[in-house]
Amino acid sequence: MAKTIKKAVFPVAGLGTRFLPATKVNPKEILPIVDKPLIQYATEEAIHSGIKQLIFVIGKRKDTIKNYFSKSPELEKELLNKKKQSLLKTITKIVPKNINCVFVRQNKPAGLGHAINCAREIIQDEDFAVILADDLIKSKIPCLKQMINKYSETKRNIVAIEHIERKDTKKYGIVDPVNEKTLKNFYKIRSIIEKPTPSKAKSNLAVVGRYILSSKIFKFINKSRPTVGNEIQITDAIERLLNDGEGVYGYEFEGKRFDCGSKIGYLKATVEYALSHDEVSSEFRKYLKKYRLK
Repeated sequence: MAKTIKKAVFPVAGLGTRFLPATKVNPKEILPIVDKPLIQYATEEAIHSGIKQLIFVIGKRKDTIKNYFSKSPELEKELLNKKKQSLLKTITKIVPKNINCVFVRQNKPAGLGHAINCAREIIQDEDFAVILADDLIKSKIPCLKQMINKYSETKRNIVAIEHIERKDTKKYGIVDPVNEKTLKNFYKIRSIIEKPTPSKAKSNLAVVGRYILSSKIFKFINKSRPTVGNEIQITDAIERLLNDGEGVYGYEFEGKRFDCGSKIGYLKATVEYALSHDEVSSEFRKYLKKYRLK
């Protein structure tokens, strides 16, 4: 296994149907939380975790994402001419100079496993990270950084997990941990299943949008067939990885996750990030104090 994690895959080819009509022409990942799109929060987490190569798996309608992470000479020139240095700095630091962005195409939405497999030729034989921009995680130490620290100790596959209400197991991949925690917030996983009913779920520990995976996962993705939702699920490939004797662990991260794939999660994230935003927090807090539901 690789000594460090330097590559991260961002599967962003989904249609974002839960946010229609807003996502009819704009990718869901470009929707802003205050003044930054979801995908930028995800890339900043990766960069602050030591990632050097950002691999975006985009769909046919997702060139907006590619454009967002590309240079904009006309806009930069306009801001420079108008002496708007602060705004100029804001857009030029979206991708730091030492970070490499790569874009690969997923021809059709066919599941998370299929999307990750699209990055196979770029990953090659390295261990790598996966970040789902839908899952916005607010924490003092970036969630992926926490996981990479654990990876440095164990050199094993790691998935981010959190406790959920049992009634919600049908929305997530659910892990079956081996007894109790082996270390603080760290569980060895016996099995994993995609979206089980509450009665069939082995636990209420759900996988959320952060993964560190061995390149061996690609072999098992290729062996997978469409299952839940008629899609190729990454959980099926992880289960095969487990059956092959590969160690897989669940890490219960420190931080607060917002499910920005849902309207209510997106709204909650907007409020909480606005309350800590340097520019608007004070005025927004005053507004909330005055606002009362009737």
